[in-house]
Amino acid sequence: MSRPHVPEVSEPLSHALLAAESAWQRGETELARELCAQSIAANPHDADALNLAAILEIHCDPPKARALIERALAVREAPHFLVTLAMACDASARDTAIRALQRALELEPDSPIALNNLGHLHGEAGDSAAASDCFERAIALAPAHAVIHFNYGTMLSNAGELERAETALRRTLELAPTYVNAWNNLGQVLLKMHRQSEALAIFEHARALAPDSVAVLTNLGSVLTGAGRIGEAKAALECAIALEPGRVSAWNNLGNLHLQLGQVDEAHAAFAQAIALKPDFTDALLNLGNVHSKMGRIDEAIASYRRALASQPAHIGAHSNLLFALMFANDDAYAVRAEAQRFALQHESALLAASAHTRYANTREPGRRLRIGYVSPDFRNHCQSLFTMPLLRHHDHVHFEIVCYALGNRRDDVTAQLKLHADVWREAGELDDACLAQQIRNDGIDILVDLTMHMDGARRLLFARRPAPVQVAWLAYPGTTGSPSIGWRLTDPWIDPPNTPNIDDQYTERSLRLADAFWCYDALTSTPEVSALPALKNGFITFGCLNNPCKLTDATLALWARVFAALPDARLILMAPPGRAREQLLMRLQAIGVEPARVSFSGFQARADYLHMYRQFDIALDTFPANGHTTSLDAFWMGVPVPTRYGHSATSRAGLCLLANLGLPELATDNDAGYAAIVTALALDLPRLAALRAGLRARMQASPLMDGARFARNMEAAFRHMWQAWCDEARA
Repeated sequence: MSRPHVPEVSEPLSHALLAAESAWQRGETELARELCAQSIAANPHDADALNLAAILEIHCDPPKARALIERALAVREAPHFLVTLAMACDASARDTAIRALQRALELEPDSPIALNNLGHLHGEAGDSAAASDCFERAIALAPAHAVIHFNYGTMLSNAGELERAETALRRTLELAPTYVNAWNNLGQVLLKMHRQSEALAIFEHARALAPDSVAVLTNLGSVLTGAGRIGEAKAALECAIALEPGRVSAWNNLGNLHLQLGQVDEAHAAFAQAIALKPDFTDALLNLGNVHSKMGRIDEAIASYRRALASQPAHIGAHSNLLFALMFANDDAYAVRAEAQRFALQHESALLAASAHTRYANTREPGRRLRIGYVSPDFRNHCQSLFTMPLLRHHDHVHFEIVCYALGNRRDDVTAQLKLHADVWREAGELDDACLAQQIRNDGIDILVDLTMHMDGARRLLFARRPAPVQVAWLAYPGTTGSPSIGWRLTDPWIDPPNTPNIDDQYTERSLRLADAFWCYDALTSTPEVSALPALKNGFITFGCLNNPCKLTDATLALWARVFAALPDARLILMAPPGRAREQLLMRLQAIGVEPARVSFSGFQARADYLHMYRQFDIALDTFPANGHTTSLDAFWMGVPVPTRYGHSATSRAGLCLLANLGLPELATDNDAGYAAIVTALALDLPRLAALRAGLRARMQASPLMDGARFARNMEAAFRHMWQAWCDEARA
């Protein structure tokens, strides 16, 4: 809220009060306090002195400020006294503050300060319409008042009205070009609109104006981290913390920087510090959950995400991460569906209602050439490209026009290869959801494919706008989005056996089964070659698991326990970050009978080095309830078999799907004892294991799992089926 000025009054001011006001305007607060005290001592009913004394205490001692201003109001009900009373009220007394400002406006209807402050309070209360009305009236009365434009823009940003917020903040800067807080808030608005490069330029300009602004340094450090300018980012964030050690957002952003570098312990410490300073700091709680996940502590991750949601129920990122984590923690797909539906209800309801009766210009001709839109932040050197590349490479461009909407801002040589297979490529990373939805409508997309669902970089509110008549989820994981905006999900007969009663009730979407498999894989490299079986040289079996540590659940370790008990000389290689994550995994493994001397670790690696790791493995151990997906395919490519234990949920049946398509269903079972028996028998039969290793890559290449043309035809048949269904709806 604006700081009220002490206005002229009809009564003459005492010399002490005049001197106090002058000291206050010069920033000499302590002197102003002393002079106010002298005026009040000389005349305890000096309302103007009481008002100024209250103003001086608002930020230091709000209860004292309120007591002083109430004494002033008892002497005279002046509009500017009522403004001071409103400023002295904390959040719990917001209604009192609003009533005070409304009374001030009854006494002085044309007070821009009262209107500004009332707009601020309405904005805090979530009433953006009432807030806008107040701010616009204030601006009409004082069009050159930069602070009012600033407060208006900030309120609009908090309300999610980003285009209007940008306009208001840019007007602020026209009036006050050196207003650093306005530059800072404009940068934040641009970030929310996914305009990262513009935001970076704004924050750099703000830093030039105010090199020691902690708010600017904190935001600049975050954007520099996202831009990959790690050294500059770290310097900015450490400077912010040195200037203000209690700045929780700086600690949070420093934690994100460490997490991006794989420095998990350092990230944990930074997030923990932010939470110690502010226990309900949602972003830090969310990010601490991410750290727990990377350390293999999925239950702690879920607890942290729940705390984040409790502190800010509208935080879409915390809710997506919770939903995604639940799939790793249990084999109950109905529980995941219920949480996904809560997500849609909490975050998508307004957009879903607005888009429920959208009319589309798309012509309902079943056989015409269809425009297929793929939306993803991961058209780059990312595991997703191992699956999008063979599909895009083999699409039938005569009957399907392929449009890719590339989110985010990371591009590389894989991006360039993928672009070659698209008819239209849209750089959409700096388009907000509304603008991107309009672009999709303008492009006349018939079927829009969500490749991310609730994973990192998801744009759930884009799909809630229903920019295309048919929307489908595929690839991220074979589960559910929970959103009524997604009409279809792709699956296969192994993940969702069609004869299993009520199996499709686990999902909010209609399930459409591809003929062979949910995945089609391309290693995107011919190297390294498959090596000889390591056990022949080592004299013992080496197991490996390069799955994300979040899949190393208690159920997974219990699944492995019988294997290691049966094979006391076997070794294990896991992927986990250095530090506490490895220490805790060793303790958990020791609890199931696997001594630390039998275990070694690898860190996260570039793909070429990661594939080389498989040359050390004889057998890859699968995880439960979330099986390996990409990691299992990589293992098969490197000649390493992956026996699996499958369950009821889609994510627990990935291994079964892959093995069935390889013609190796005998390596899959639905119980722990069966899993131990399969793995142990394979480990004790080295000739069989060596033969399997030698032929696995060729077996993969001959299977549906690497037949890109076949997979593309299956996908196109699925798209045609969906389109036919939409066309039929008009005739129904």
